[in-house]
Amino acid sequence: MKSLAALAAVVVLLWLFPRVWYTHTDSGQPVQWLAEQTNAPGWTYQVIGIDKSAERLLVADRLINGEFTRTERGSVPVRVFGARRFKEDPKEIGLFVHTPDRCWVQGGWNLDRVDPDFIEVEIHGRKIGFERRIFTVQGQSELVYFAGLVGGQTLPYRLDHNFSVSRRVVAAGHSDRITKANRWNDSVLWKRVWDSFASRRPLLGPKQFLRISTPVAQGGVQAADRRLQEMLPVWLVPEPVGTSNLSKASR
Repeated sequence: MKSLAALAAVVVLLWLFPRVWYTHTDSGQPVQWLAEQTNAPGWTYQVIGIDKSAERLLVADRLINGEFTRTERGSVPVRVFGARRFKEDPKEIGLFVHTPDRCWVQGGWNLDRVDPDFIEVEIHGRKIGFERRIFTVQGQSELVYFAGLVGGQTLPYRLDHNFSVSRRVVAAGHSDRITKANRWNDSVLWKRVWDSFASRRPLLGPKQFLRISTPVAQGGVQAADRRLQEMLPVWLVPEPVGTSNLSKASR
């Protein structure tokens, strides 16, 4: 009976520990979500359908996927994607698990080297950290930024947990072999888990994932960077506190 009681106590402790430990917020930044706008002056927005299998995989409460183009002819498009999950379900796959580092590479894109691979962009007075990548397929290159928020705050750790694995499999010519084994053996993944533990900032909770990209066309990468950084504060605006399910879920 004593061993059974001890086992029950361990189970309860393991269940309670994340709820007690991962409770910190950053007092230096607001608890505020970013609303995705589709009606932007000078831009035309077109909805792009999401593959049903991808939709089932994400299990998001809200998905936005589309493309902005300038109203003048010949403009280069800017593609946007936003996913929100109002409440974490431990039985579902995490919203940040399938970053472009993993999904785009598994879809046949090559992951090119780019420097820097992480930047901060100021959006309406708030600095947001974005992973920065260049993906190439069939001679076409796309500059991609992506970021995440948990509980309405930016993360104290990067979303690069698939980055080193994907670079290795692309270099080896095995883009379809991003397996659980090579992911779980990757030191970057475990470093991000430790970063979350040390900061006491949650891995779980209401989440928002953001991705924006544009072709690397005339003007090269610098022009593509300018295009994305111009579009970010147009696409994303601070959401009034308490107006969304995400705001309510984060309380």
